[in-house]
Amino acid sequence: MLLSSQKMLFSFLLVMGTILAMSSNSWLMAWIGLELNLMSFIPILTSGKDKFSCEAALKYFLVQAIGSALIIFAAPISINSEVFYSTILFALILKLGASPFHFWLPAVMEGLNWIQAIILMTIQKLAPMFLICHIVTNPLVSYIMILCAMLSALVGSVGGLNQTSLRKMLAFSSLNHIGWMLTALTISESSWFIYFLFYCIISTSICLLFNFQQTFYLPQLFMNKTLTPYTNLVNSFSLLSLGGLPPFTGFIPKWIMIESMTMTKMLLPALILIASSLITLYFYLRMAVSYLLLISFKTKLTLNTSSNISSLSPMFVSINLFLLLTPSIFILI
Repeated sequence: MLLSSQKMLFSFLLVMGTILAMSSNSWLMAWIGLELNLMSFIPILTSGKDKFSCEAALKYFLVQAIGSALIIFAAPISINSEVFYSTILFALILKLGASPFHFWLPAVMEGLNWIQAIILMTIQKLAPMFLICHIVTNPLVSYIMILCAMLSALVGSVGGLNQTSLRKMLAFSSLNHIGWMLTALTISESSWFIYFLFYCIISTSICLLFNFQQTFYLPQLFMNKTLTPYTNLVNSFSLLSLGGLPPFTGFIPKWIMIESMTMTKMLLPALILIASSLITLYFYLRMAVSYLLLISFKTKLTLNTSSNISSLSPMFVSINLFLLLTPSIFILI
């Protein structure tokens, strides 16, 4: 009971730190919000009480501390100078985990459970991206962001090809989506918000799905003979939706982004992002086809956790097939 109350307290402080960073009107208050968010997330990471979670917490703390130090380093610099904007951008990209500062993201993800991974992939990205919105109007910052976005998309797509850990695979997939979101920030805040909202919904559904199954590595998905064929189909739909294959939900934000980049003449970034998404879709499609071809349709339900999955499967299907029920007016916004 005490442990549960501590988790609730630190979760509340984490959300409050994010809100403080997003609503601040000065870089000092934004830095305080980021630090409150960091100091609240570290106890949540170490709640597992094993060496992997403690190692992940230490890596996360060191990297985030470097990002905070860069923000403090930019304080004496003139606020209208290019050096100030560039330093702040590099600090926020480091906190975000985008390329070329992506080295810590897969290593930290490997030591987390699925609930902690949800927080790292969704809530922890919100404050840095929202602060980037304040400096994206600078031409140099916009140019650097486009380069980081293209590099993040390429590294995220290629890095996930030879992974057997599902957490590392989702980390590289998150890196690929960060490339799309950074590009969306250079176009408009509404495009970024729509993409981020859909990304949060889909990635959360997949992490919850793997959490119910207690699956962490790719062979566990193929060797688990206790799951129903319907559950395997839900797994396939969720992964393909995260990859952005039509007609699944994950295609909606990429469709909007492709339209926006075409209208703003960003043809080279659009080409690189689409090519990287095809590579990302390849290893998700490889997993989905393995579900459909290698798993027998005569398997029986014997695990207690599988019954929970079966009861929640309609929710996951509705999330990842939302595009079929989406009005065309919403798609064309």
